[in-house]
Amino acid sequence: MPITHSLARNVTTNATLGWVFVGVVILIAAVSLLMTPLLWGLLALVAAGILVVPAVLRRDWRVMLPWPLGSVVAVGVTARTFDVATEVTGYVAISSVALAVVVELDSFTDVEMSRRFAVLFAVMTTIAFQSWWTIAGYYSDQWFGTSFIHSQAELQWDLVTVMIVSLAMGQLFLWYFDRIEHVGSRHRPVVPEEAS
Repeated sequence: MPITHSLARNVTTNATLGWVFVGVVILIAAVSLLMTPLLWGLLALVAAGILVVPAVLRRDWRVMLPWPLGSVVAVGVTARTFDVATEVTGYVAISSVALAVVVELDSFTDVEMSRRFAVLFAVMTTIAFQSWWTIAGYYSDQWFGTSFIHSQAELQWDLVTVMIVSLAMGQLFLWYFDRIEHVGSRHRPVVPEEAS
């Protein structure tokens, strides 16, 4: 059995890796709050909160999102904090958080979405997050003297770029989950229901 396949199917391994990525995101949030504008640290804290929602609501540490999604969130937040390819990694961070919300809705609630609709919903959620982020950036520029928004043209290109990045990430995860039925999906619950 390939290693990716076994990592995808083992509940304890998935949870352990998920918590490792949550720890990375929390550490990066602390670092970000100390060295960069407040907004990126707040985004990292929101991302960590979203990643732990299933475990908190189900009161079981093993109930986590599929670990590859947590890894993308951690990589996006980490790369953006340390200014690695900032034009793309900020969008990857925002898009991965939006995708995590969509996967949680699909996997851990009664909401049922086709995979293609889930990708489209993730793109729409990403654009909504980016819009909120733009508003937060505007007020940060006004109140704290930051320089998130340089011009209206740059703002418009930001929205186009975030849509392209979110479509690409959605398609990548669609491809991944079509090939590997990961724990945390509707068809492979993280914690099997006990027989009554």
